[in-house]
Amino acid sequence: MSGVPDICLEVVMTPVQTAVAPPTPSVSATAAVPSATPVAPSVPVPAVSTATVVPSTPPAAPTAADATSVWPAVVSGAFLAAALTAAINIWLARRKSREEEISRLRTAFAEAFAAHSAYKEMPYAIRRRRFDAAAEERVRLSETLREIQGNLSYHLAWTKIESEAVGHAYADLVQELRKTAGAAMRAAWEASPIESDTGMNIPPAQIDLSALQTLETAYIAAVREHLRALKKPWWSR
Repeated sequence: MSGVPDICLEVVMTPVQTAVAPPTPSVSATAAVPSATPVAPSVPVPAVSTATVVPSTPPAAPTAADATSVWPAVVSGAFLAAALTAAINIWLARRKSREEEISRLRTAFAEAFAAHSAYKEMPYAIRRRRFDAAAEERVRLSETLREIQGNLSYHLAWTKIESEAVGHAYADLVQELRKTAGAAMRAAWEASPIESDTGMNIPPAQIDLSALQTLETAYIAAVREHLRALKKPWWSR
């Protein structure tokens, strides 16, 4: 080509050679090379659950409305317990009081019968008076009889106040007592004092008080019935 230097033509016409890097071996090719270290057997890995765990909801805190609704139950329970305790205490107190009352009446009724028995023994005491101290014996026996009479009068009034039935039974007993035992006492005063040991045995023919047995039984039965009625509960009387 005219006008262009040859050296320029050589530069233009010379092909450009690009350096290409040698190909890199792939992973599969590398794995194909046997390894000198033995490979351990594979261990099965347990499967991990992918289920989502939802935490439980905590209980809700009590509100003011809940607390207000609980108070009536608590108050009613406390009131019921207090009422039950009071009822039991009242019942126990009434039972104890009733037992004490029955014991007191039993003693009082026995003392009334003891006064009757003391009057009943006076005819025997008069017959067995000392023969060597007639004046002193009259005073002693008279004072004893006066005290017994006072006890009889007291128990006559008391039994009528305590129980009408018992009072009537005791009044009948004392009336017959004064009649029967009083006659025996008059006869004993008229008889001579006993001066021997054998005379101390007084036969029933001399002092007969058998008429009192029926009335004594009636009085005891009236007392027993009165005490039995007191042992019943107050609501069944």
